[in-house]
Amino acid sequence: MPRNKDFDEGELLNKAVNLFWDKGYYATSAQDLVTGLAIARSSIYNTYTDKKTLFTKALQQYQAKNTGAVLTLLNNAGDAEEAIKQILYGVIRESEEDTLAKGCFMVNTAVELSSHDKEIAELVAKNNQSVEDALTKIMEKGQCEGQFNTYLHPKAAARFIFSTIAGLRVSARSGADMSVLEDVVRVALFALRGR
Repeated sequence: MPRNKDFDEGELLNKAVNLFWDKGYYATSAQDLVTGLAIARSSIYNTYTDKKTLFTKALQQYQAKNTGAVLTLLNNAGDAEEAIKQILYGVIRESEEDTLAKGCFMVNTAVELSSHDKEIAELVAKNNQSVEDALTKIMEKGQCEGQFNTYLHPKAAARFIFSTIAGLRVSARSGADMSVLEDVVRVALFALRGR
C-alpha cells in the first residue's frame, strides 16, 4: 500500500519554483532541495524520482500561474493597447519589486537549459508559442479598432512585443535603470501605433 504524502504538493512546488528560480537548475544541489523544501530526501525522490522531474513540475507550475495570468489578460482584454501597456509596465513593476534580481523563471530556464535539454526546450517553446498566439490576436484586435498601425503584420508585431518583454526582463535583471526600461516601453508602444 503506497504511503500518503505528508506534504502539500502545490506548496512544495511553489517552494521548488523559488529555489530553482533563485539558484538555477545546475547550481541547486540535492541538499539545497532538502533544506529549501523542508522535507526528507526520500520524500522528494519517491514523489519525483529525480531533480529534473521536480524541476519540470516546478516550471509547469510557474507557467500555469504566470503565463496563465498573461493569457487571461490578453484573451479577455477589451482594449488592445491598454492590455499591451499593462503587460509591458507590469514587467517594469515586477522588476522594481524583484530586489534579488531573479528575472523571469521561464526566461532564465530558456537561457540555462534550452540549448541542451530537448524536453525543457519544448516546454519553453510551447509556453512562448501560447503567448505569441495571444499577442497576435490582440494585435489583430488593435489593428481592427484603429489603435495599432496596419503596416505591421500582426504576427510580426506579436513577436516584436514578445521579444521586448524578454529584453525588458533581461535588462532589468542586469541592473538597468527604470528610466531605461520605460524608454523601451514608450518606443515599443510608439512602434505599434506608428505615431
